[in-house]
Amino acid sequence: MTPTPSLKTVGIAALLAILASGCGQREAAAPAPSGKTAPAAGAPAATANDPMELTLDEALARRVVVGSVSTRRVVDTIRIAGRLEANQNRSSRIGAPITGRLTQVDAQIGQLVRQGQVLAEINSPELAQAQLNFLRAHSQQQLLTQAVERARLLLEADVIGSAELQRRQGELTVAAAEKRASSDQLRALGLTVERIARLESTGQIQPTAAITATLGGTVIERKVAQGQVVNPADVLFVVSDLTALWAVAEVPEQDAQFVKTGQRVQIEVPALDNERFDGRVAFVADVVNPETRTVRVGVDLENRGGRFKPSMLISMLVEGRSAERQVVPASAVVREGNADHLYLQVRPGVFRMVPAEVGPERDGMRALLRPLPPGAQLALDGAFHLNNARMQRALDGR
Repeated sequence: MTPTPSLKTVGIAALLAILASGCGQREAAAPAPSGKTAPAAGAPAATANDPMELTLDEALARRVVVGSVSTRRVVDTIRIAGRLEANQNRSSRIGAPITGRLTQVDAQIGQLVRQGQVLAEINSPELAQAQLNFLRAHSQQQLLTQAVERARLLLEADVIGSAELQRRQGELTVAAAEKRASSDQLRALGLTVERIARLESTGQIQPTAAITATLGGTVIERKVAQGQVVNPADVLFVVSDLTALWAVAEVPEQDAQFVKTGQRVQIEVPALDNERFDGRVAFVADVVNPETRTVRVGVDLENRGGRFKPSMLISMLVEGRSAERQVVPASAVVREGNADHLYLQVRPGVFRMVPAEVGPERDGMRALLRPLPPGAQLALDGAFHLNNARMQRALDGR
């Protein structure tokens, strides 16, 4: 006879089945609440703690204007590196008029001098000989003047003929010409009219001469020292009027067609915080440098305030061809790391800083030299605030 299970045994089995079912249900539901939302289809994947990305908060969103780029016809700006130079039309290279030894040097680099001011003094045996020749010519003229006067008296007394008087007058004319030539030579050697007159009256020879400034300006070069022997081929000083300089650049031959004499251009000076100044083209070389394939261009630049110094580096900005280009407001561009950047919207409320190549500002707009993809959205205004917030986040380590 088969035993029949009791009611107690059946109840225990049913309870165990219910408990097993409940445990299985709890294990299957546990992974569901993850706390994350899957990205929308086509959205770029987020990079954790990306230093170039920034998510707007409510306060920052009110200060940012988002939009797309516009297009307009823009004149390309050609940028050519160059430097400042002394204006050669306002400069003078000063040398010694005669071979000799410098006994005194007064001029110093950077000194302001006036025209005719003594820069140095030179002692020269050649100068002494030239003065002696002048005195001889002066003495000969005096003797022949007296001879002509005596000849006139003798002619009146019928002692000599008129031919003798004419001969002596001819000799006097030659002597006067020789004296003038000697005087001109002394002036060419640096003696003043007053000093020549004093030499004529006193007969005292002074073997020294002054080397003077031929124009007023600043001594920008001094190439001699006291006691040095120099000759007329040597350049001793360079004096230049620095109230006007030249900005000089070597323009590539393919861009030389855009530069004309008299044209107005802009000069950018890095040493003055990249400030720009207006200038006018003074000259465009007629030949191409065969080694560099460039054309030398000079621009007149006023320097009344003395802010510019010769040899300063500059950039010459010349207008080139015009073309249709994307443009953005100047407020959309931020400068960081010596480069320009834009803030592109990668998804709603999230911006990413990207490098940009932009032209100079014109009428509040800047052309994009490297265009953005069609439909790109960016911060047209408020990029400065975005950049400040991004840098602050980096400082806070967030």
